[in-house]
Amino acid sequence: MRMRLGLILQRDLTPCAVGLLTHRAETAQLQPENARTRRVRRPAALPRAIALSLFAVLVMAALSLPAPAAGRGEAEHVVVMVWDGMRPDFVTPQYAPTLCALAKEGVYFKNHHSVFLSTTEVNGTALATGVYPNKSGIMANNDYRPELSFLGSIATEGLDNIRRGDLLSGGHFLLYPTLPEILQKAGYPTLVAGTKPVVILHDRSAKRRTQAEIDSAVLYAGQTIPKSLLEELEKANKDKKFPSANSAPNTEKDAWTTQAVIRGLWAEGVPKYTLLWLYDPDSTQHAEGVGSDEALAGIANCDKNLEEILKALDEKGLRDKTDLFVTSDHGFSNVRRGPDVVAALKNAKFKAVRKFEDPEPGEILVVGHGGATSFYVVDHDEPVVRQLVEFLQGTDFAGAIFSRLPLEGTFLMAAARINTANVQPDVVISMRWFNEADDLGVRGLAMTDGGSPGKGAHGSLSRYDMHNILVAAGPDFRKGLVDEMPSGNVDLVPTALWILGVTPPKPLDGRVLHEALAASRVTPPLPETRTLRAARDMGWFVWRQYLRSTQVGQTIYFDEGNGGMTPN
Repeated sequence: MRMRLGLILQRDLTPCAVGLLTHRAETAQLQPENARTRRVRRPAALPRAIALSLFAVLVMAALSLPAPAAGRGEAEHVVVMVWDGMRPDFVTPQYAPTLCALAKEGVYFKNHHSVFLSTTEVNGTALATGVYPNKSGIMANNDYRPELSFLGSIATEGLDNIRRGDLLSGGHFLLYPTLPEILQKAGYPTLVAGTKPVVILHDRSAKRRTQAEIDSAVLYAGQTIPKSLLEELEKANKDKKFPSANSAPNTEKDAWTTQAVIRGLWAEGVPKYTLLWLYDPDSTQHAEGVGSDEALAGIANCDKNLEEILKALDEKGLRDKTDLFVTSDHGFSNVRRGPDVVAALKNAKFKAVRKFEDPEPGEILVVGHGGATSFYVVDHDEPVVRQLVEFLQGTDFAGAIFSRLPLEGTFLMAAARINTANVQPDVVISMRWFNEADDLGVRGLAMTDGGSPGKGAHGSLSRYDMHNILVAAGPDFRKGLVDEMPSGNVDLVPTALWILGVTPPKPLDGRVLHEALAASRVTPPLPETRTLRAARDMGWFVWRQYLRSTQVGQTIYFDEGNGGMTPN
């Protein structure tokens, strides 16, 4: 078993990983014992009264013991840095020399995954909670929640929506605890900072009661919790306010946030856990396209900010006491064509809208997410849902189709873990994508809801959207390892908790990345890849779709999915 795993971890190196040291562990160290094959000598029987007394003492002692620690990491600090929208094929010495050097010091996760929908708020929540959308309750950047907005969709990272959602649900806008919340409950202050507002989903509470909560800080898109922190962070940026406008590349905003962490929030010490979320390359790839000169400059700026973080840890003498993760929330595609989904539905005589005036039976609210689209049918009218799915199966823009009803040629939403209870679209589609290159030679083109050719987008089940980056280095990680085992955004929370010795309060969907941890003696199961297929005979053509996933133990990773028509 261990020999086979070693082969999986070390073949087909990426450009960044060429020349990395391979790390071998002795088979005996990682081979689990088989209790059925061990020979155990039966002890001599104790007198019954003594045995009962001893049993009672052991039970009392066990009840008085604290819960065992989740792991035994050596790091005193964990830092997670997110390069929003970074694709793995741009992790090269040319574009990201600092990140590549870090990978050589630690572990490069070659087969890393986002969750579907491959959008920022969905994956920001997965990075915060370690669970899929069906458990976290966040399944899109924008969704329809009538209790918060009766006439249209809301932004799931919008502060007003979060506050209203928590008010109505008793603090359960997110249905699962986040990593900062778990650590604060264990007595550890945390720091969450981001150029984008998505980070507020990680630590959103405005009411701080415990000392760990009071000592924690949140910086999101130039705003802070508590508000009193903002003046201090402006001073850390030479009295400059947070930039009001985006640029391509988004240099000033990301640099401001990075300096706010290093010179402001870390001024009196580095907390147990820090999250730093950068806007690029996502912001620039949306505006200029993946592989554009501006997007490449955005990647270079992310690399410079990483260099600043490493320099700050060195100056504080904490580099060898810190485990650093560099990841992205999702991958990216360039837009091949951007059809207007609402216009297409209206041409087919559906009552489709982007925003309701006063919803009536038969109407469909269409919410676009770039590479995916959600459809909310008033009153969940089943005949309308069936007609909608049949129409989508005859379009040139639909890829994999997911439905809450079991309909021919579709997958149930549970298949992709998007069957949320608090948000209930009737149909969700991943837009069709293509394994083709554009004029710049960048592979991965996709249809998007209303996008412009030459611009960038994400959200689909394209392999280019679903595969993102992860590099980890520090005292708890193996050195120079290329990990080819599947990994995903849902794995960061369980792995960080293992390192910090904190037990998660609820079961997680992700797994501890044991194969990458130097002190772990757990061998993960070998991955198993499956392909789910569905088809529908439409008479003159057949609609076919697939969803490919890989599973390690109980953790599932979605590799890709697509669909289309073929002649009958």
